[in-house]
Amino acid sequence: MHIIRPALSAALQPTPAPVDAGYCATIGFFDGVHLGHQFLLRQVEAEAAERGLRSMAVTFEEHPRAALDSQYQPRLLGTTDDKLAWLAATGINACALLRFDRAMAQLSAADFMSEYLQQQLGVRCLVIGYDHHFGHNRQEGFEDYVRYGRALGMDVVAALPLETCDFTVSSSAIRRFLDAGHVERAAEGLGRPFSLRGTVTAGRRVGRRIGFPTANLRPADPHLLVPRIGVYAVWAEITEGRFPAMLNIGRRPTLNNGSDISIEAHLIGFNGNLYNQPLTLHFVRRLRDEMTFPSLESLTQQLEQDAHEALLALK
Repeated sequence: MHIIRPALSAALQPTPAPVDAGYCATIGFFDGVHLGHQFLLRQVEAEAAERGLRSMAVTFEEHPRAALDSQYQPRLLGTTDDKLAWLAATGINACALLRFDRAMAQLSAADFMSEYLQQQLGVRCLVIGYDHHFGHNRQEGFEDYVRYGRALGMDVVAALPLETCDFTVSSSAIRRFLDAGHVERAAEGLGRPFSLRGTVTAGRRVGRRIGFPTANLRPADPHLLVPRIGVYAVWAEITEGRFPAMLNIGRRPTLNNGSDISIEAHLIGFNGNLYNQPLTLHFVRRLRDEMTFPSLESLTQQLEQDAHEALLALK
C-alpha cells in the first residue's frame, strides 16, 4: 500500500497531484478498521476497478477532536501504525495520511474536496456513507457533496451500509463491548480479536516468586483503550513466537498495588527475559473479575485454575 502525506495546507503549499493520480477514495478516521470499514473499502475498490482508477483511503494521523481540544482523551482501538497495517491488509492501493489542524478544521467541505482531494490527491470518485459529514459546516450532507463534486469533475457515490451483523458495527460499539469485557463481541465487529500492543516493562516480580512470572505491558500509545478490569485468555505475540497466555488487567488488590492499573500477562510455556521487548496481546475470552485473596497461597491456586481455563479457551 502506497502512503501519501500531503502538505498541511494545499492553499499555502500547492502540491501537484501524485504521478499515479486517478483515485477512487473514501474518508474516515478508521479507528480499528472494523468490518464496517472493511465493507466500505471493498466498495471503494469495486468502484475504482469499474472506473479504471486506483483505490485510496483518506485518513488522519491523530483523532481530529484531539487535535483541536488538548483536554480530549481519545480511547483508540489501535495506533496509527496498526491502522496503516490493517488498511494495507484490505488490499487498498493507497492511504493518504493527513495531519488535522485548526486550519483544516476551518475548511468547508467544498474547499477540502478541492484543495486536498482533487488538487493534491487526484481523487476523481468519492465514496461516502449517506450520513457521513466532513468540513466545518456539519449541516451540509450527501447532496451538497454531490453538487460540489460535480463542479470539480468528481463523482460522489453513496456507500451501502453493512447488514451482516446483529448490531450496527462502529468503533463506538466496539469500545462499549470492550468496556464491558465482552471481547468476543468486539472481535465479531472487528473481524479479528481485539489486540493491545506495547513494550514489556519491569514489574514487582511477585509473580516470579510464586511460579507465575508475568510480562508487564506498557501500551504503545497512552490513548489506547484497555478493556475492563479482569482476567482474560489471550494469545501473546513476541519475537520468539506466539504463546497462550492468561492476562490480568487490574489493581492487584492482593498485592496492595494501589490505584494503578497494571496489564500483566503470564505466557504459558515460555521461559525467558522479555524486558524492553515488543509484546502484542490478542484477546480471546474474559475468564473472571479481579478478586482479592487472603494469601499468596490462595492466589497461586486461583492462578493455576486460570491457566487451565485459559488453555481451554485458546484451543
